[in-house]
Amino acid sequence: MPGGRVKWGVLGAARIALKKVIPAMQQAERCQVVAIASRDASKAREAAQGLGIPRAYGSYEELLADPEVEVVYNPLPNHLHVPWTLRAVEAGKHVLCEKPLALTAAEARTVLAARDRTGVKVQEAFMVRTHPQWLAARELARSGRVGDLRAVLGVFSYFNEDPGNVRNVPGYGGGALMDIGCYPVTVSRFLFGEEPRRVVGALERDPRFGTDRLTSALLEFPSGQCAFTCSTQLVPYQRVQILGTRGRVEVEIPFNAPPDRPCRIFVDDGRDVFGGGLETLTFEACDQYRIQADLFSRAVRGEGEQAVPLEDAVDNMRVIDAIFRSAESGRWESP
Repeated sequence: MPGGRVKWGVLGAARIALKKVIPAMQQAERCQVVAIASRDASKAREAAQGLGIPRAYGSYEELLADPEVEVVYNPLPNHLHVPWTLRAVEAGKHVLCEKPLALTAAEARTVLAARDRTGVKVQEAFMVRTHPQWLAARELARSGRVGDLRAVLGVFSYFNEDPGNVRNVPGYGGGALMDIGCYPVTVSRFLFGEEPRRVVGALERDPRFGTDRLTSALLEFPSGQCAFTCSTQLVPYQRVQILGTRGRVEVEIPFNAPPDRPCRIFVDDGRDVFGGGLETLTFEACDQYRIQADLFSRAVRGEGEQAVPLEDAVDNMRVIDAIFRSAESGRWESP
């Protein structure tokens, strides 16, 4: 195999890492997870033993000093994404960092500058951008099958009132827009292939936590609009509708695509409102975290481009910044 497996180290023992991303990496063709670190050495050892990872470190610094680690996966709480991604970059490591890459676009640009200075690869972990259902949805939206793309409508919600959960801590970058609203922002930009000219947002804050628990936004693109609602205190639900001048595409499970069952998207030719022209496209079960890790590993080996360039993370944060500004100003804001 050209280049061999890429050796990965993981910062922290976050649930997403232990339950989803590391097991997926271990099934990937081009990845080998060789180390995990936690500020609690016993937690690192427990995670390493449970997942069959050779080395456990009691500090992030130790992992970054490991010469065998080529790529660092950073699933730390949002406010630690930039500091530890920068530390990893300065240590000469490539980095796959969980979304959102930063708390602001200005923060994201510091990562871009560090990447340019060091020459390593850095990517924001929007795994949905690598899933076959999204590649197909974009192709349908751009192929003329539904006419001209005009609107993207999204909903993403779950219910979490745990005061100890990092998603409910403002200082940790918690709240609905940062945690899950970033997904409809990125997929709308992905589908239109454009940046929004202006946005307007409305958010409701939880009086206990101070985080936004219900946020809606309208993004105006040169070719159309995206409207979405996200919430950390609603019934668990997710769906994306892609509307053209002649038809539509519906993505059934757009963001948390299950790795153990097929995914479906529905293509409607618009002949009636009862689904008379509905076609179901089914995609075999696949793990979008595995695909993401393999593609990034190949990019590290120079065997292809990154699925999501780092510049895209900066642009996504510019939109999120503008939604927050609009919610405060009550006006349209330009990213």
